[in-house]
Amino acid sequence: MHQFTDIILHLDSHLNQWLDVLGPWLYIVLFLIIFCETGLVVTPFLPGDSLLFALGALTATAPSGDFVDGSLKLPLLAATLCSAAILGNMVNYSIGRFVGPKIFHGGKSRWLRRDYLLRTHAFYEKHGGKTIIITRFVPILRTFAPFVAGIGRMTYLRFMSFNVAGGVSWVFLFLLAGYYFGNIPMVKRNFHVVIVGIIVVSLIPAVVEYFKARRQGHQAGHPP
Repeated sequence: MHQFTDIILHLDSHLNQWLDVLGPWLYIVLFLIIFCETGLVVTPFLPGDSLLFALGALTATAPSGDFVDGSLKLPLLAATLCSAAILGNMVNYSIGRFVGPKIFHGGKSRWLRRDYLLRTHAFYEKHGGKTIIITRFVPILRTFAPFVAGIGRMTYLRFMSFNVAGGVSWVFLFLLAGYYFGNIPMVKRNFHVVIVGIIVVSLIPAVVEYFKARRQGHQAGHPP
């Protein structure tokens, strides 16, 4: 756990080390990290926002040219990570769509009733688009949102349109933020503080929505 925390807080130095060791194979490793973080409900702990920011900062210091100079290139990196984010959500949605009917079959469980499934479907048909996009920017929630969308059987074409829009926006926003701001001297000196700040800010919407739901539940006399 200590080693994992150290990697997250000092992504800049670790990425340089991995680049030296792996060379162009690092693209595949990064693809797998983002794919698993967005595509598998069991790996929401993998770095997302912070990794993208650190990668953006790393590409800003790379000389121009191909990978023969041993550096990551922003265009290829963006294409790789956008593909990983979009494909990850597609797999997560497909898993949810496949297991949903099996989990809710019969509707006898207190927690897994069929009317909950129908409500989830109705919610994602009405609000699913903005949910898929907004949760892209919220750690943990972005891992579960496509899974729940699949369980709720959100229309596939509707899901895909927002999946692509959200995935591309998420990757480019954090990559470019790192590219333009990650190498400012003050940011470089306090990179671990910036990483913690990114994580905290990313979690704020989830915390706000949680307390908002609790307040509404208490006001209705039925705490969530």
